[in-house]
Amino acid sequence: MFSITDLKTGTKFIMDGDPYVVLTYNQSKMGRGGSVVKTKVKNLKTGNVLSKTFQGAEKLEPADMERRKATFLYSDASDSFFMDASTFEQFSISSVQLGDQRNFLREGAEVDIVYFQNEAVNIDLPVKLSFSVTQAPPGVKGNSTSTVTKKVTIETGAQVDTPLFIKEGDKIVVDTRDGSYVERG
Repeated sequence: MFSITDLKTGTKFIMDGDPYVVLTYNQSKMGRGGSVVKTKVKNLKTGNVLSKTFQGAEKLEPADMERRKATFLYSDASDSFFMDASTFEQFSISSVQLGDQRNFLREGAEVDIVYFQNEAVNIDLPVKLSFSVTQAPPGVKGNSTSTVTKKVTIETGAQVDTPLFIKEGDKIVVDTRDGSYVERG
């Protein structure tokens, strides 16, 4: 069983019979009171994201998740399609369940599929992935007191905020957890 202090980003647990993953958390301790953890959690079956506050002595059941390798095939308007690497069986996961991770899927990419009770519910991508920049507007320097960024489009069609010096054709590394620019790759 997990205590509330075990709830960190990426922790998977069962609540109301469904698997959830912690997206963000903030732990605070009130004077004489117990610890409180405010989280944003995502239901891995439905893709719904909700805010949940956990109090001091609450216990949570860890989610027994299984991972298997699969190859990403393609996406349509509502689903993303994969092929199991060992059985060659094709299956889909809804775009709602995948959320923003869908923005970082390339055709033919090998991913880890997360299974809960023999049902494919989500994917695990590496934290950092390298992508080619397909569109980048010219950077315009101006009077600024903070870091200036511009939006570029990567090969999957996703938009990423990058520094002004990134140009079309460059390779960049993106953090797949939040879609942020990490470095030139």
